[in-house]
Amino acid sequence: MTRRYFGTDGIRGKVGEDKVTPEFVLKLGWAAGRVLGKSGGSVLIGKDTRISGYMFESALEAGLAASGMNVLLTGPMPTPGIAYLTQTFHARAGIVISASHNPYYDNGIKFFSGTGQKLPDEVELAIENELDKPMKTIESESIGRARRIDDAAGRYIEFCKSSIPVSTSLKGMKIVLDCAHGATYHIAPEVFTELGAKVVAIGADPDGLNINDGVGSTHPELLQARVIEEKADLGIALDGDGDRVLLVDANGRLVDGDDILYVIARARLREKTLRGNVVGTLMTNLGLELALRELGVGLDRTDVGDRYIIERLLQNQWNLGGEPSGHIICLDRTSTGDGIISALQVIAEVAQTGQPLDELVNGVEKCPQILINVSLGNAIARDVMQLEAVMAAVRDAEADLGAEGRVLLRPSGTEPLIRVMVEGTRSEQVERLSRQIADVVSASVS
Repeated sequence: MTRRYFGTDGIRGKVGEDKVTPEFVLKLGWAAGRVLGKSGGSVLIGKDTRISGYMFESALEAGLAASGMNVLLTGPMPTPGIAYLTQTFHARAGIVISASHNPYYDNGIKFFSGTGQKLPDEVELAIENELDKPMKTIESESIGRARRIDDAAGRYIEFCKSSIPVSTSLKGMKIVLDCAHGATYHIAPEVFTELGAKVVAIGADPDGLNINDGVGSTHPELLQARVIEEKADLGIALDGDGDRVLLVDANGRLVDGDDILYVIARARLREKTLRGNVVGTLMTNLGLELALRELGVGLDRTDVGDRYIIERLLQNQWNLGGEPSGHIICLDRTSTGDGIISALQVIAEVAQTGQPLDELVNGVEKCPQILINVSLGNAIARDVMQLEAVMAAVRDAEADLGAEGRVLLRPSGTEPLIRVMVEGTRSEQVERLSRQIADVVSASVS
């Protein structure tokens, strides 16, 4: 099935261009309402803190109302918060206006079904088909109504806190919390403070333009330095829409999604609540696979993207998966990737075991892995990856690595990039081969 508008994580791009315009989003709201609202009901809309969110919120509201759908508006709200509230309000769907970890000048639209999970491909295709039809407003007596949900933040805060045992206290723990000037700025500090931690918040002053700007999970350097400066127990780095998280231990060392998966998997094993294998992606470090094997747990790999991880988990009725970037899915706690809830699972383990974070991740010995992003410009990723020069560079690298490593080229699902990944047992070799392939790809698109 070929999708023209939807990518791996909704619709995303630069504001004012292509699909990310008020005109397109207006019609998208109408088309979505036509598909999702055949039996009536409401749609929940949330957004992150980028300035264009107000514009697209109004456009979506108008389009949905024109289709006959009622609209519930939450204001700034993390993506996983919308997934949760969509279920509790029994809405037909949830919509998030966000470009996640991208800069403020990008934006996008993500959809959740009434069960709090990404829309199935067939529903996205049905919405795309409606977009090809002329927009027609429903009869006036059937136009949808809109209202604001004033207590949305408080509802979600309580839900996050309920994801760990009620007896868990973070009293005596000092945490530096980076909210990326994004959608968690008014929620995450409250969650950890109410659980007893002393919270030092950074990246919690959004102005519409500073989301992800030198802060958050894509720029953890400030957090690493601040954890050391504050002599904190750990640090938490969320991204702009709050669906991914990275941690920092007391020594300033970055703890990525693979490390987080290991800590949660080991905790679930002890509690006898881990079901089946852990699900990672093609980017998951070999070191995690080996560490899980030591615990007697298998690792399944999917294509890159949290939607594919969730699909695999649901197919097998398993409950834990994630990506190195910090998308962690705990299906025994929530329906989608949630940065706050994922961080809570690890911090609860710190509190309950008395072990600092650096000790909890000791069981994972990472293999050298280098990821280089190569800008595509106007080139098409699929065409570039099929060029003989690029394929020959990959073959040469694979021959050099032998059985002790792997090479992966893949297009980004959210940006005009090709991601070049090389993994092996020797750092010098991995660095050399990744640079060689990236140079060939770069020369092919220039």
